[in-house]
Amino acid sequence: MTARPITASSSRSVRLGTASMLTEPGGPFIQLSRLNIAKYASQPNIAKPLFEYIYYHEHDVRYALDLAVQATQVCQYKDWWWKVQLGKCYYSLGLIRDAEQQFKSALKDNKTIESVLRLIRVYIRLDQPLTALETCKKGLEYFPNDVNILTEMGRIFDGLNNASMSLKYYKIVVQEDASHTEAIASIGMHHFYNDQPELALRFYRRLLQMGVYNVELFNNLGLCCFYSQQYDHVISCFERALNLSTDENVADVWYNISHIALTVGDTTMAEECLKLAIISDNRHALAYNNLGVIQIKSGNLTAARTYFHAAANIADFIYEPHFNSAYLAYEVGDLQTSYTAVKKSLKAYPGHCDSKILLKKLERYFSHM
Repeated sequence: MTARPITASSSRSVRLGTASMLTEPGGPFIQLSRLNIAKYASQPNIAKPLFEYIYYHEHDVRYALDLAVQATQVCQYKDWWWKVQLGKCYYSLGLIRDAEQQFKSALKDNKTIESVLRLIRVYIRLDQPLTALETCKKGLEYFPNDVNILTEMGRIFDGLNNASMSLKYYKIVVQEDASHTEAIASIGMHHFYNDQPELALRFYRRLLQMGVYNVELFNNLGLCCFYSQQYDHVISCFERALNLSTDENVADVWYNISHIALTVGDTTMAEECLKLAIISDNRHALAYNNLGVIQIKSGNLTAARTYFHAAANIADFIYEPHFNSAYLAYEVGDLQTSYTAVKKSLKAYPGHCDSKILLKKLERYFSHM
């Protein structure tokens, strides 16, 4: 029996059948411009993995949306999976209300955790936290104590500045999943800002034992060690934080080191650290503000005023530079400037006690003019 070479006609049919899927070496696995969307949309076994390839690998949302629309039409709008994919595409393209409709429709057909989570994020994107919380509660009816939904609730309450409720849900998350890094870190942060650095240190050390190794963790460990008076670990923690830092977060590390220097009374080192923070990020408002405070202590009032104005222009929503500018102007007798600045301080933080006291002094003075 002799071997038969492949004929030209058979080899041609192979090439024609795979023309839309084959590419040149070094190019993409699939050339989307040559893809017959309608053909593959009618083949369920191919359409779904093809969609995921286009959406997740090629990141071409428009081609993915075209495939999802035609596949949804083929299945007569009865496949919840395609509705979720349509919602994902609409969300990526900024069509949030269309995404909301698709996720709601998918939930009517089939209750899935992905649909619930994506609908929650739709309402967060629409700045509707209360509606997002209602969706979370409905989701917990179908998926009791689901870690992902509980985590979303913790984030939402944190965004609403409701620390107690946020902490409550993060603690439930930890009870369900003892290795949930976000919940552990959030609980640690809560204890730190409530003057309990020893408790915060326990949670951050837990993250270190779990294998978390990043600049944020070592930065927080250094602060917790310092404020809990475990000084032997402070320097090593911040050294590791600096070694792991990038251009995006090194400014915050230097800023925190400056706090350590100020606390131990080394003003010169604190000033150098703040300058390094500004070199790393020339829009670090808090670093400008603290440099202004140091300049006041050094008697350089003009430089201090410049730093406070820079901080206020960069971040108008923080009260410290406004109050410091107001206090400095009050001390040098520029009462009108002081009055304007203290009003901005109270707008940023209505409950600031020192700003209220300064405002009363200024109003009392102006009333006697």
